[in-house]
Amino acid sequence: MASTIPGFGAERITQRGLRDRVYDRVLDVLMGPDVEPGMRLSIDGLARTLGVSPTPVREALVQLERTGLVTREANKGYRVAPPLAGDQLEALFDARLIVESGAVELAARGDVEQLRERLVLALSDQAAVAREVAVVGSAQASEELMARYFRSDWQFHQLIFDAARNPFLLEMSDIITTRVHRMRQIVEGGGDDTDRAVHEHQAIVDALGSDPTSAVAAMRLHIDAVRLRSRADASHAG
Repeated sequence: MASTIPGFGAERITQRGLRDRVYDRVLDVLMGPDVEPGMRLSIDGLARTLGVSPTPVREALVQLERTGLVTREANKGYRVAPPLAGDQLEALFDARLIVESGAVELAARGDVEQLRERLVLALSDQAAVAREVAVVGSAQASEELMARYFRSDWQFHQLIFDAARNPFLLEMSDIITTRVHRMRQIVEGGGDDTDRAVHEHQAIVDALGSDPTSAVAAMRLHIDAVRLRSRADASHAG
């Protein structure tokens, strides 16, 4: 019998946009700290918890399978996917390098001043959370605090994707960023890179004030730095 998925309360989804709301709720739980790789995901159990029919839950899991956060086995249903490592980890960052470099280049051709203003505000929030993490150390930081940090980091990148004004890049970003942030959350014992990420983001903001080529270079440096830290985290976890 499948265990109950942590994070689900008695919340019932009854408003419009049922399918999207179910997807968002299941994604929130998968991105949370209580979900372990290999955990079975019961469609009927999730449907009962959310107070909906199994159909939107099944549709949500089909979508989430595309992101790689869940896997489906014939006659066994869905499970939480294992963390990326080795060649898969490298492939993820190769994809991120291509997609995010393209996004920042397109964004740099648009209203750069407005984008920089938004990024500065997002970076201010991220820096504030990073300072809180630094005070206690990432190993002792609460799950809520680290969740806030990951959301602020995600928001910075999302603003760039939004500014690129390309729906296909936005779709790709959903697939890539969910895997990146889930991977960083479930690796225990990794180093605290919050301050380094803030400085790398600041370099991207500064480069946007110059030209698209500089912005692309700053983004590539950031993605490569995160790749190196993720390799170290994966090696530590292994």
